[in-house]
Amino acid sequence: MQAFFFDMDGVLFDSMPSHAKAWVEVMHRHRLPCTERDIFINEGRTGRDVIDHCYRQTYHTDAPDGLWQQIYKEKSEAFEQKGAPKAVDGVAEVLNYIRQQPDTQIWIVTGSGQDSLFARLESYFPGVFAPERMITAHDVQLGKPRPEPYLKAWQRSGLDKSQCCVIENAPLGIISAKAAGLRCLAVNTGILTNDDLATANPDEIFDDMHQLLDYLRSQTATL
Repeated sequence: MQAFFFDMDGVLFDSMPSHAKAWVEVMHRHRLPCTERDIFINEGRTGRDVIDHCYRQTYHTDAPDGLWQQIYKEKSEAFEQKGAPKAVDGVAEVLNYIRQQPDTQIWIVTGSGQDSLFARLESYFPGVFAPERMITAHDVQLGKPRPEPYLKAWQRSGLDKSQCCVIENAPLGIISAKAAGLRCLAVNTGILTNDDLATANPDEIFDDMHQLLDYLRSQTATL
């Protein structure tokens, strides 16, 4: 593989528990239905998509512009109050291994627009991620589970699809990657089960980053 497309929340940062708690607090403040499992299941959507998804359950229409902007502002503030997340256990070792492979690109493809996480990338993973190799909520019109985010990363990589691989942890992200025609390796880092991930048909499922690293090493050894 010559390019790896990493999701961010739940793959690079162990940030999903804080995101879930922040979303639930703010949605309930606005009397919208939301559970932590809902957030894990819907991980990968842009903030607006998450808000519209919850709003439609009660009002059967998308949230008005002013309201969704206010809800997302409150959610971002609530997330910041949870404190800085840690890196996902083992992901630094995965990134370091991939960086050792010649002429290999490393990308971020995320539905997040949380600027605080982007600002932490260099301190957590120095020298790994370049701004020109990031696809975020600010770059797409149709976020995950639609294929646009991963299609944009693939197109900008300049590589064949067969040379690209996605690392995901969420069903909607997996669906997005597969809809883009890309190989997808799923790593279970959250509260969902492997069966939950399997419904999205990833190519492989791993219990943690250490299993993923062993797999990548075994694949390299057979080349």
